[in-house]
Amino acid sequence: MAAWFKRKKKGIQTATEDKKDVPKGLWYKSPTGKIIDAEQLAKNFFVSPEDDYHVRIGSAEYFDILFDNGKFEELDAKLKSKDPLKFEDTKKYKDRLKEVEEKTHLKDAIRTAIGKSKGKDIVIAAMDFKFIGGSMGSVVGEKIARAVDHAIKNNCPLIIISKSGGARMMEAALSLMQLAKTSIKLTQLAKANLPYISLCTDPTTGGTTASFAMLGDINIGEPGALIGFAGPRVVKDTTGKDLPEGFQSSEFLKEHGFLDFISHRKELKHKINLYIDLIMNQPVRA
Repeated sequence: MAAWFKRKKKGIQTATEDKKDVPKGLWYKSPTGKIIDAEQLAKNFFVSPEDDYHVRIGSAEYFDILFDNGKFEELDAKLKSKDPLKFEDTKKYKDRLKEVEEKTHLKDAIRTAIGKSKGKDIVIAAMDFKFIGGSMGSVVGEKIARAVDHAIKNNCPLIIISKSGGARMMEAALSLMQLAKTSIKLTQLAKANLPYISLCTDPTTGGTTASFAMLGDINIGEPGALIGFAGPRVVKDTTGKDLPEGFQSSEFLKEHGFLDFISHRKELKHKINLYIDLIMNQPVRA
């Protein structure tokens, strides 16, 4: 007997009796409706091959992409947030921190590490959006400060990968202080004549954009990334003007001089190292 149901889409034609149970997460659907096997997505640097959509990834994936053979030494891995203000909204901040740590297995919204990339030492600080929206609190600022110190001590470049909703409201003014703190530390890196590469990914917003994300010797964006300070509605209400389409996309920012270039994820390691070699006046590595 012929199957009563057949799925006919994008060349897939599977009879009901031949279908296998597909565990949750095995397939990924991009915002444009393209479907890809999760394993193939990972092999393609988490970029949908049909529409080139760059899927949001975290520190683990960026470390694997940028460090040689995915090998690195994590820095300050146990550093975690406190609750100095005893903040409480719909729940206590300390309870929120405990819950998100258990859910994500992360200590905070950034991880820092040192390892080799194309054979040379680099320090990478990569943000994780899944930890309270990648919000910037005291730990984020402190880990970036320590990453700068580590880069200076080891005479190596620093890369910061931003993916953030902005300052962490649960830490109020303490969070805002991290804008100045990180900016000052990056000045120390510059005085040591060491390069700082900033990679802005989707999304890079708020206080992160207003501080370290836009202070790179080279500022890079990923394709289609949302990069800006305030949301479109706030900007429109403030300026009283209609906004151009896509004005907070990486492509728009590159066109208007806020980014130096946009890099496809599969070319990211090569391009970052190319610019590091140029800044440090070293031979270009293959």
